[in-house]
Amino acid sequence: MDMSFANQALGLEYAVQHAGELERKVYPVPAVIDHEIARLKLATMGIDIDVLTEAQQKYLASWDEGT
Repeated sequence: MDMSFANQALGLEYAVQHAGELERKVYPVPAVIDHEIARLKLATMGIDIDVLTEAQQKYLASWDEGT
């Protein structure tokens, strides 16, 4: 539940800060917020995750379909 509350709170903060730019509709939580919450949760559990290199990110983004 702590992650759900964090997503709601930070999502709302984002919506308030960007109110002038956003249309009135339902938005997903921005990925940057979601990823940061996940990273912080894992850190509190003593778990580190690898971060993709720029080359790895580029490679993953290059796939259009399947393998």
